[in-house]
Amino acid sequence: MIEFLWPYMFLLIPLPLVIYKLLPVSAHRKTSALMMSDLTDVGHFQNSSAFGFSKIKLFLMSLVWLTLLASAARPQFNGPPVEIPQSGRDLMLAVDLSGSMQFQDFEIKGKYTDRLTALKLIAGDFIDRRKGDRIGLILFGSNAYLQTPLTFDTVTVKQFLMEAEVGLAGKETAIGDAIGLAVKQLRDTPQASRVLILLTDGNNNAGELTPEKAAEIASRSNLKIHTVAIGAKSMVVQTVFGPQMMNPSADIDEKALKAVAEITGGKYFRAYNTQELVHIYQEIDQLEPTEQSKQHFRPTDEVYYWPLLFALIFTALGILFASLKGEML
Repeated sequence: MIEFLWPYMFLLIPLPLVIYKLLPVSAHRKTSALMMSDLTDVGHFQNSSAFGFSKIKLFLMSLVWLTLLASAARPQFNGPPVEIPQSGRDLMLAVDLSGSMQFQDFEIKGKYTDRLTALKLIAGDFIDRRKGDRIGLILFGSNAYLQTPLTFDTVTVKQFLMEAEVGLAGKETAIGDAIGLAVKQLRDTPQASRVLILLTDGNNNAGELTPEKAAEIASRSNLKIHTVAIGAKSMVVQTVFGPQMMNPSADIDEKALKAVAEITGGKYFRAYNTQELVHIYQEIDQLEPTEQSKQHFRPTDEVYYWPLLFALIFTALGILFASLKGEML
């Protein structure tokens, strides 16, 4: 349907008539004298075709004025209601960018790739499914940084995640500071909706807060933390002595990550490969359901240009008729 944002503009419809009535009487007489200057003009004025043309001019000028007012009144087209799912969830993702995230112990489509690339792929799909949630992104290494504040714009959050690189926040791992930053960002949100998903492959070896201390602060702020440790159990590396088996996840502090989840009422997950990481995100989807309530909005388009176009058309027609009669509009 069409609605006018400024309908009071139509109060100006009688303005041309008011201006005409308020003109000095001498102006009217001067115009009349010019029109009646000789008998030829009188005959022309009395001619029925000339009188009909005058009515056409008046009609076209009226249409021009009405369409200009219609354009100035800002007509808008309101489309059908569109349903928006809302969850009331505020999710923060804290992603480890320390040096160990470059270990190539995750397999994607038959090829081994580094942990961060695998995380981007799986977490990106997770973000796509969180329509209706506000999501924020924290990147941490030696320091923790807020990359994206809480927003419904999941496309932007995913883009910033995809642009993250190992070492961008330093080579070490400040898990406690990342949790502290999440608490700070979520403290003004509804308590029942605060959730942090922390992904790391190391232990806390940087920053001012220990993970346990940060978890206690988070618990007092009703922030639930799901911790995800990623890294294969073992991998084969080439050395000067030939192929050697090693544990690329030896630095993961599972005890601390379990404690963080337990203190805050969250859950601890361990991902040894890509498939397990996919399952973990699916389980988190179940733990933190997306849709709880629904809202509606009507898409609105400005259509002021249509009456403006008709005003130009009517003006052009008036000029055309005037030129055919040898008069001015």
